[in-house]
Amino acid sequence: MRQPPKPVPRADRVSLWRYVKLFRQDILSAQPARLYRAWMAEFKTPFFRSYLLNQPDLVAEVLKKRPMDFPKSDRIGAGLRPLLGDSVFLTNGAQWQRQRRIIDPAFEGGRLKDTFPAMYAAAEAARVRLAAQAGQVVEVEQEASHAAADVIFRTLFSLPIDDDMASAVFHEFRSYQRTQPILNLAAFIKGPAWMPRLFRRDTKQTAKRIRGLIAQLTETRAAQIAAGTAPDDLATKIMTTADPQSGETFTASEMVDQVAIFFLAGHETSASALGWALYLMALYPEWQDRLAEEARAEFVDGTFSEVGRLRISRDVFRETLRLYPPVPMMVRETTCPERFRDRDIPKGAQMVLSPWHLHRHERLWDRPDDFDPARWQTENGRTCAREAYIPFSAGPRVCTGAGFAMVEGVLMLSLLLRDLRVTLVDGKEPVPEAHLTVRARDGIWLRVDSR
Repeated sequence: MRQPPKPVPRADRVSLWRYVKLFRQDILSAQPARLYRAWMAEFKTPFFRSYLLNQPDLVAEVLKKRPMDFPKSDRIGAGLRPLLGDSVFLTNGAQWQRQRRIIDPAFEGGRLKDTFPAMYAAAEAARVRLAAQAGQVVEVEQEASHAAADVIFRTLFSLPIDDDMASAVFHEFRSYQRTQPILNLAAFIKGPAWMPRLFRRDTKQTAKRIRGLIAQLTETRAAQIAAGTAPDDLATKIMTTADPQSGETFTASEMVDQVAIFFLAGHETSASALGWALYLMALYPEWQDRLAEEARAEFVDGTFSEVGRLRISRDVFRETLRLYPPVPMMVRETTCPERFRDRDIPKGAQMVLSPWHLHRHERLWDRPDDFDPARWQTENGRTCAREAYIPFSAGPRVCTGAGFAMVEGVLMLSLLLRDLRVTLVDGKEPVPEAHLTVRARDGIWLRVDSR
């Protein structure tokens, strides 16, 4: 059976500077094949030591058991600050805990059900746009980006995104990924906040444009809240929630930082996952037909309760997140000396948790490179789901929007493929690569037809 595309790994041994060059081009193909079997791998540089962890109990130690002892590494975070500022994605310690106390209530309890109508409206709009292109070859990553941006706009700000703004958001985020590699000066030489980071001019300009758009939206919402006319959506909930310990709400600048990460985590990662899911459905038409049949039978009224019955769609989306986790690597830092697998690890070492490698680990998963949504109903699948599946991270720092993303992905797949069919285009196999998220190098091109 044909396997989904996977980056060609580099040679096992390369020079530091060759590695840096490869890493700046694409995180995934810069890694050696042995990482798909290793429990732990050490990488040395003149500036720091890095350890990739695949052993499930060590991953749990860092993410679940002792997360405060392994804060997020600012070697990576510094490269994202032009866009994300001091958002919850980058902060640590008391600052991060305060931010989560304010943000988490917006995604708890019945809030997901409350946001579903807005999410459904965005999905229906995406179906209409795609149906209008029936009979054509379509670049579905951009369509997925439009749909995901529309979900964020509607659920955060109660606004549908128009075509021009959606296109601008897509191109700005893609531009940011291309111009801002994960590794820059800050990744090698730690220093104070004022130290120059040598960002490219277009990186800073792109970040400024994105943050300017966000600032306009938050300023408008603040005025609506003051006037008592604000809609009851996620932005209003977050902006009016006070920290239960200090009684303080987010300042205007803090809110821009938080919305920036909602855009990146809620738009960019969702777009990545949906694009790859549509490609996999074209690659495996028998699964696409099963998903479409389920959607026609179970997703009739478009209600929140119906989403829970879309088991095939859910397993397809889970399998997509396994093969193409939107965020391929996460980096933590040791705050004291550690000893893992009989190795002494110094303070300040980088601990790399790689969903990309963990999800395809040859000693954990049955047929790790195969697409098989049925695996989630097997003993191996259930075990790995608990121990080796972290598309949204894990532990206290798990993505606060994980449940939101799972409903969005299942909804989009079922609604789109209930009425439409996607098929492969000769000579257009996508090549996965990762900068900030896992995307296709030249997009994902599929033919769209009505069913």
